[in-house]
Amino acid sequence: MKEKLRIFSITLFLVMFIFIQDTYAASLNTFDVQISKSLVRPGEEVTVQVNFGEALRAYTVKIAYDDNIFDYVSSEGGTAVNTFDKIIMSYGDTNIPVDARSSVSVTFRAKSSLTTTNPTNFVVTSDNMKNADGSVTYDPITTGFTKDLIVEPEYEDYEIKLTHIDPIEKGKPIDMVLSYSSAMGRPYAHARLVAEVATAGGTVQLLGTDESDSEHDIIQDGWGAEDGYEIGGKGVTQELYVRAIFSELGDYTITLKLIDKENGNTVIAQRSFPFTAVDEQIQPNYDIVPMSIEEAENGTQEESAVRSIPEFNHTEEQVQARTQTQESEASNNMTNETTQSTPSKLPKTGINVYIYGVLSLIALTAGYIYYNKK
Repeated sequence: MKEKLRIFSITLFLVMFIFIQDTYAASLNTFDVQISKSLVRPGEEVTVQVNFGEALRAYTVKIAYDDNIFDYVSSEGGTAVNTFDKIIMSYGDTNIPVDARSSVSVTFRAKSSLTTTNPTNFVVTSDNMKNADGSVTYDPITTGFTKDLIVEPEYEDYEIKLTHIDPIEKGKPIDMVLSYSSAMGRPYAHARLVAEVATAGGTVQLLGTDESDSEHDIIQDGWGAEDGYEIGGKGVTQELYVRAIFSELGDYTITLKLIDKENGNTVIAQRSFPFTAVDEQIQPNYDIVPMSIEEAENGTQEESAVRSIPEFNHTEEQVQARTQTQESEASNNMTNETTQSTPSKLPKTGINVYIYGVLSLIALTAGYIYYNKK
C-alpha cells in the first residue's frame, strides 16, 4: 500500500511538473514597445506600437496612460476596452484557433487645451500570451515597459518693449511703458525682470510703483519679488508704467532682461534700447506779421501788440498762401485809396476866361449901335 502511494505521488508530481512547464515554458524576450514621437503638441496624435517579435495566438496587452493629457482615438490588433486610465487589448482564445498576430497598436491624441509642459509616459504590460499553435504560454510581463514623452505647446519667445512719447530731456522725468509678452509663453516658476545701463558718464533711473505704492528703481533693484514670480501660458502680457530720468546730456543704452532665478539667472529674453538725452527743448522762432493798411488807418493795433505765428506749425504752401493773401489785401487797399483821391469832375476854382470874351463882345456891340444912332 505504501509502495502504491509512493508511485502515485511521484506520478502526480511529474504530471504537475509537465503541466507547469507547458504553461509557463518560456519568457517572451522579443517583446518590445515603441512610440511614434517623444514630443507631442496639443491636438497631435501619438501611437504606441507593441511588437511581440513572433506571431501569437492569444494575448492581453494593457497600456496605461494619463487621461488628463490624452484622449483615446483608435486601436488595431484586438478588442479594446478603455478604463480611462488604461486601454486593455484582448485577442484570441486558448481553445479556438485564430490567425496569429505579431503586433498591436493604440493611438492617442493630446488634449488641445494644454498650455504648459507636461512630462508623461505610457506603461505597457501583457499576459495570456500563447504562441501560434497554442503549445507555449509565455510568462506575463508585469514590470512593464515604460515610454517617456513630453506634451507641450509650441512656445513663442517673449518680446520686451520700452516705449515713450515725449522727447528725452536731461533731468526731466519721462513717462514710459515697459512691457513683455508672448502669444504662447514657456512657463517659468521663478522669472524676474532686471535692467542695466551703459553710458558715457551720466546715470539713469527707471522708476516703477508697485501695488503697495512703493517705488523701485528697476536698474538698481529689478522688479518684483527677489526669488521671482510665475509666468507662462497662452497670451502672456504684462505692462509697467515707469518714469525714466537721465542725469546728463548724451547717449544711453538700457538693456532689459527676463531671467530664470531657478536656473542660475539664465536669460529668458533680453533687448537693448538706445536713448539720447538733450537739453531743454528750445522754443521755436516766430515771424512778426505786419499791420495791414486798415489797421494803420483805423488804429486798431496797439503799438505794443504783435501778432506772431510759429514757423513749425505751418507748411511751405501755407506760408505762400498767407503771403499772397497779404499782397492781395495791400493791392486792393491801394486801389481803393487811388480811386478815392481822383475826382470824377475837375474842381471849379479861379476865373473863367470865356466870361471876359462874352462881356467884351456885348460892350463892343452896344457901342457900335450907339454911335450909328448919333
